[in-house]
Amino acid sequence: MFKPEGPGTPNSTSSFHFEDTDEEELQHRNALSETQALLSLEDQVPRYLTSSPLPSVRLSDETPKDAWSTLKIRSKYYLPILQWLPQYNRQLFLGDCLAGITLACLLIPQGLSYATALCKLDAIHGLYGIAFPAISYAFFGMSRQMSVGPEATLALLIGSSIAQQEHIKSDDYEIDPLAWSCLMTLFVGIFTFLLGIFRLGFLDSLMSRALLRGFISGVALVVMVQQGITLLGLVERSQSWGISEASTTVERLYFLVKNVKYAHGLSSAVSVVAVTILLNMRIVKSKYGQTKKWFQLFPDVLVVVVVSILLTYFFDWENKGLAILGKIDSAGIPLPSIPTFPPNKHMKDLLVTSAMIAVIGFVESIVIAKIYSSKHNYSVSANRELVALGVANVFSGLFQGIPAFGSVSRSKINDKAGARTQMACLVTGFIALLAILFLLPYFHYLPKAVLSSIIFVAVLSLLSELPEDLHFIFKIGAWRDLALLMITFFATIIISLEFGTLLAVTLSLLLTIRETSYPRISIMGRVKGSVNKFKPIQDDPTEIEHLQDVLIVRIEEALFFANTGQLKDRLRRLEMFGDMSIHPSESPRRSESLYTIFDVSSMPSIDASAIQIFYEIVEAYKARSVEVYFVRLREQPFAMFRKSGLLYLVGQDHVFRKVPEAIEAIELDISKRGIVY
Repeated sequence: MFKPEGPGTPNSTSSFHFEDTDEEELQHRNALSETQALLSLEDQVPRYLTSSPLPSVRLSDETPKDAWSTLKIRSKYYLPILQWLPQYNRQLFLGDCLAGITLACLLIPQGLSYATALCKLDAIHGLYGIAFPAISYAFFGMSRQMSVGPEATLALLIGSSIAQQEHIKSDDYEIDPLAWSCLMTLFVGIFTFLLGIFRLGFLDSLMSRALLRGFISGVALVVMVQQGITLLGLVERSQSWGISEASTTVERLYFLVKNVKYAHGLSSAVSVVAVTILLNMRIVKSKYGQTKKWFQLFPDVLVVVVVSILLTYFFDWENKGLAILGKIDSAGIPLPSIPTFPPNKHMKDLLVTSAMIAVIGFVESIVIAKIYSSKHNYSVSANRELVALGVANVFSGLFQGIPAFGSVSRSKINDKAGARTQMACLVTGFIALLAILFLLPYFHYLPKAVLSSIIFVAVLSLLSELPEDLHFIFKIGAWRDLALLMITFFATIIISLEFGTLLAVTLSLLLTIRETSYPRISIMGRVKGSVNKFKPIQDDPTEIEHLQDVLIVRIEEALFFANTGQLKDRLRRLEMFGDMSIHPSESPRRSESLYTIFDVSSMPSIDASAIQIFYEIVEAYKARSVEVYFVRLREQPFAMFRKSGLLYLVGQDHVFRKVPEAIEAIELDISKRGIVY
């Protein structure tokens, strides 16, 4: 070990040795002393011998001292508008206002399209689904860039549910599409709100990306095929063929293939031009939007809508076979109301579909909120977002709107347009209210082919991420994810939208349960050439060896009721084969062990159900004359072991701090037994 020299050592440089040195050496030493004096302490002394230059910090204690202070602080968290509005300024408003206007130009045509073409409701209800959720979210939401409004996927689920109920013949109930839609939107809001209240925001991570991508891609294809009939002007012909809202995607596709030659010329031409313009504008925006902001803010959807209205009006396309939106009946802003509930057998279908819409909607919305909070360095709470989205949809249902959640494409536009607070959402909502009050008559001549074109291009963007995901899946060989994606995709387009939704949610839950029900345990062995180094054998089977008569099991997670059901079976397989990958039909690879060591250093907690199973496991070992040891037992498990009597059953002398200590005790016991290897 290094030891600094002192005055009594032979090489000491103290003053009583200077008289033996010559003058040149003395000058050299003086220069060295001056140099050392100029050096900092950090240069003279090794870093690990100095105190850290970073000062300690004491966390400030700003806990509210009274009820009023607590209320003020908590209210800013639960009602975010109280946090950002007092700090608002004119500079922020310019960006938010521009973003709100840009979004309104996109959302208003989309809302009209989704309500009429997907939900099969009057166009006004699409605008209600924009205004009231957007305004509500501005008060309760935490995400500053997320755009909340109607989504094609969810609107199609509403329309599909209405079509199914109309298809069911019932003597005691005749469905009112508007009442059904309002009730469904209301319950979507209630379910989402309750998910937030009960702090279930973590559920967004339960939906597998592959399952969600397969479902969304399937929905996109369903919508594209459905809108293809309108784009080609084949609506009347499809009705004569028996195509209804309850028809499957395969039936619609077959109809299109057989009847594409009968497409209406003017409708097809308007559709092709509208889709071409909208697609080209998306390409231009993605290419030049980063450098030239006005490209990103150009209201291409609104321009297409306005130009098509003017052309239809001046050239009298209505009388040439082009279907138009027609008169939109509106009594202005409705009073909040709750429709009459349907009978119980119908209510069940309504609640199930509402729950599925809530799950699909909030999963995508939470992902968007997290993306932009990370990008702009602010925090969002998944639970608070669920509450905000729930309130938004409750208001939408009360005011005759359709479900509204976050949109990836619209949020991207909102961010690039300059949105920095929730004021952008508020501006969009107020512009939608102005449209409801003053602009509806001007949409009379809006061609339905243009509305379908808007939807077609919107859902086409849902398919844009599919090739990238498939490339990544093939790149890493994630064949299980590929199978899940394909299953949900084909179930959605072949069977039904509802079945695809239910399948995606059910498979996600089953996969989660399956993964959590198997405890993560592994066998440890001794590193070759060492005495007291132990590692999991699966890390390097060639360099880590099994021990004769000793099984070392490492438990790598907390044990609770859900993951201990399979603990006995997995332990038994490890005892017999030493590896979980070996099929149980094969012959055992290991002989019966005399000693079992449980390394529980990675087990921070254990619940009552798990402790009971552990007790039974130890009893079974004792009955087979197998000695059991525990290593690195942490505080909470130790308390549970003591309370349950498991510590007494194992023996206090069988609990150690390290695996080598347990091995030493086993070796001592082996010598006492007189076992010779």
